[in-house]
Amino acid sequence: MNAIVALCHFCELHGPRTLFCTEVLHAPLPQGAESGDGSGQIEQAEEEEGGIQMSSRVRAHSPAEGACTESGSPGPKKSDMCEGCRSLAIGHPGYISHDKETSIKYVSHQHPNHPQLFSIVRQACVRSLSCEVCPGREGPIFFGDEQHGFVFSHTFFIKDSLARGFQRWYSIIAIMMDRIYLINSWPFLLGKIRGIINELQGKALKVFEAEQFGCPQRAQRMNTAFTPFLHQRNGNAARSLTSLTSDENLWACLHTSFAWLLKACGSRLTEKLLEGAPTEDTLVQMEKLADLEEESESWDNSEAEEEKGAAAVPEGAEGRELTNCPAESSFLSASGSWQPPKLSVFKSLRHMRQVLGAASFRMLAWHVLMGNQVIWKSRDVNLVHSAFEVLRTMLPVGCVRIIPYSSQYEEAYRCNFLGLSPPVPIPAHVLASEFAVVVEVHAATRSNLHPAGGEDDPSLSKYEFVVTSGSPVAADRVGPTILNKIEAALTNQNLSVDVVDQCLICLKEEWMNKVKVLFKFTKVDSRPKEDTQKLLSVLGASEEDNVKLLKFWMTGLSKTYKSHLMSTVRSPTASESRN
Repeated sequence: MNAIVALCHFCELHGPRTLFCTEVLHAPLPQGAESGDGSGQIEQAEEEEGGIQMSSRVRAHSPAEGACTESGSPGPKKSDMCEGCRSLAIGHPGYISHDKETSIKYVSHQHPNHPQLFSIVRQACVRSLSCEVCPGREGPIFFGDEQHGFVFSHTFFIKDSLARGFQRWYSIIAIMMDRIYLINSWPFLLGKIRGIINELQGKALKVFEAEQFGCPQRAQRMNTAFTPFLHQRNGNAARSLTSLTSDENLWACLHTSFAWLLKACGSRLTEKLLEGAPTEDTLVQMEKLADLEEESESWDNSEAEEEKGAAAVPEGAEGRELTNCPAESSFLSASGSWQPPKLSVFKSLRHMRQVLGAASFRMLAWHVLMGNQVIWKSRDVNLVHSAFEVLRTMLPVGCVRIIPYSSQYEEAYRCNFLGLSPPVPIPAHVLASEFAVVVEVHAATRSNLHPAGGEDDPSLSKYEFVVTSGSPVAADRVGPTILNKIEAALTNQNLSVDVVDQCLICLKEEWMNKVKVLFKFTKVDSRPKEDTQKLLSVLGASEEDNVKLLKFWMTGLSKTYKSHLMSTVRSPTASESRN
């Protein structure tokens, strides 16, 4: 997480001060923080905890630590700091933790070395201990802007027997430039930072009670004559946090806590790229998956009930019922559970067009887009599966109903893609119907080997494809607009197969948007036919084939979209707006 966590203190002599801060470094450590051969950089100690390697190194003394007073350097001068304003003593090593998993370093010191970061942390410190305070002066608050970053601040008091009011004011702040990320991390940061604060207050309370027991300050102050406040407590106004908590390892513990806080807060939230609203295909797939899960649960429940009543089932009844299972299993593909074979015979629509020929492919594609039943008869099951997998890419997911291979003819209302073995008879009315197309795969003779399959795929060279229909598509027929665009993309050799696939996705989305408009116009708003004709003209789909295509594709709309439209129309606000 790209953020800075800092501990701030309101000094009674110098005002708001930054005591200790931890920052994240993705690049090599800045000068003075990385190990080297210089005399001021000596590795002193290393320890590993929770996958983070922690080491303390002597850094070149920065102006923030009071070792230098150059006017162009960030940080207060030595004369402007007291014991209460200082965390690490002059010459004290800074703390560095190495995250082995991400190669990120967490560096802790009193002030950031970078001037811009120093200014951001300094401003956040002043605001957290002055104007940006929650009621009661203790608790969390959020503030900031795009220029100076956004801040999560939690103010609290630490007991001090020598301070005015017997307490000193501190705050822990987390600074980020990402406002949304910081707001989403609010519950996590609040819980963990409160844990750190409770631990500090608990240690300070023990020291305070011990000092009050040995030398009560309240009675001593009441018995002392009035003198100016600063002169009365001269020398006691500034006490370090290590003195208040009686913990010499306080800063090392804070570094460990701040480093873990930055790592854990950065790991709990991840960003995902969302490319707009989900498509109709995505919604339909989600609905089919939910239906399959419900169906599987009902099967599990029914099997459990059958096991309980297995003793009452007559002998031989189980065998009679199981004879229906193969026929039922063939319909699982219609609900979306059918998976294509791993080895595909047809590689793409372009490949199928080369194998079948331009005229036969156009006839087949026309029937597919119109929603007519497509029947493939072949002994090669993999070939049929591969053909259906390629042809289904021209349709929305909700319009696809496949029975990959059946031992008997199935009606068109059950499936629009049907695979049959050659001996299975097809009813005469289906063969003569204009709403069906049959692709018969025969064994090719030596003189009739298909040239397109023979060169590229030896597996296709042994087949001959015959496409027939009761209503063949005339060569001069215009056809649906999307079919002409698909053929134009397939014949353009400058477009790769991947580009053609993307073009197909865009074409389907374009026409599904037209389907949505037509559905709302006709089914939801119930507009008259004259207005519908005007709408079709505006959509560029007034031709007969385009209208048939839109009506068929309307059956592929998701239940989610339909229910959303219907609920919107039935709502009181929608009815009032229409009136």
